[in-house]
Order: sequence, then C-alpha cells, then structure tokens
Amino acid sequence: MDKTGILLDVKEYPDTDVQKNQVLTLEEWQEKWVDRQIGFHKEQGHELLKKHLDTFLKGKSGLRVFFPLCGKAVEMKWFADRGHSVVGVEISELGIREFFTEQNLSYSEEPIMEISGAKVFKSSSGNISLYCCNLFDLSRANIGKFDRIWDRGALVAINPCDRQRYADIMLSLTRKGFQYFLCVLSYDPTKHSGPPFYVPDAEIKRLFDRKHHEL
Repeated sequence: MDKTGILLDVKEYPDTDVQKNQVLTLEEWQEKWVDRQIGFHKEQGHELLKKHLDTFLKGKSGLRVFFPLCGKAVEMKWFADRGHSVVGVEISELGIREFFTEQNLSYSEEPIMEISGAKVFKSSSGNISLYCCNLFDLSRANIGKFDRIWDRGALVAINPCDRQRYADIMLSLTRKGFQYFLCVLSYDPTKHSGPPFYVPDAEIKRLFDRKHHEL
C-alpha cells in the first residue's frame, strides 16, 4: 500500500472489548433498508472523499475501484463519471436498485453462477457492477484486483468477530501500488453498542499491517 495517509487527531478509548460480541445478521441489515434505517447513507457523498479525491486518485485514469458494503453510495457514480471502473458488493437488493434509479442509470441483472441466490447488477455503460451477495462469498465470483478501495462504513459495520477475515479479503483484492481510503468513527464504545462499531487505530494497524503486505 502506498505510505501516503491522513492522520486525524482523535481520542482513543481503552475499553475496546465491550463491543466484541455484538453481531448483526444479514437479515437484520436487509431489514434496515426496508425500514429506512439508513442514516449511514449520505445523499451528497462523503465530505472527506470530496476533500481528498485528487490525492486518492493521483491523477490516474482507468482505475478499478472497489466499494465494500456499497449501499447506494453516490460516490460510485463520481468515479464512473471520471472514467474509472466501479465494483461494489451489497447484501440489500433494494439498496442496489435504488442506486441505479436515483442516479438515472439503466442496468441489467444476471445471476452469479458461483454463488447460490446471488446477482450482479451492471450499468448499461459497463463501468459499474454491483454484486448482491454476502461479502464473504464474493471471492468465489472472481472479481479481480483493484487499484483503489473506498471503505466508508464497511469496516465499522462488519461484526467485530469477522474483522480479520474482512481485512484479509480486502488485501487479497488489491493490486501493487493500491490506495485504501478508510473512514472510521471515534466515540466511547461503552455508550453505544454499534453498529457502526468503534475500531481503534491500534486494531486497524493490526488488521492491515501484515508482514506479507507492504503498508
């Protein structure tokens, strides 16, 4: 990973184990979409990405950009409009369909043969592909490697017990020289059960700073 990063001066909380047994099922996440409990969605896009987009892209063209737990993130269209190829994964079919509808994009859908019950939704332009499935099943679909990963609301939504497996998957999807833009939240985990979950800086380093990866 490129060593360029942004360090934010945020307070660290020591009681990080209080949330470790918290679990949300895939069905509960789907229900959040049905019940419109989607406060995590930002209709105008994320301010940090807007601010640092040029640094993130480094003037490159034709990049492959991955959006884990993409929801209906408007930023996917930002990258596609700049000529990049976007791939996302999301458990909620409702969220995926709303993305294409709200962005006025025509699309097609087809089953993912390698994953039972899963689908992929593709924009007619061909530069946005959104996989509707469990993220942990995605490796079976052979989606290739990526130059950029925009992780806003994904790591903090993953059940704490699954974080290492998640980080391993993310790193397995990266090309040499990749950029990983990660956004997390700082708050007292004793006062909120999550999600979003509190992920301290030390754990982020443990998850991603592996000996066999250049960070």
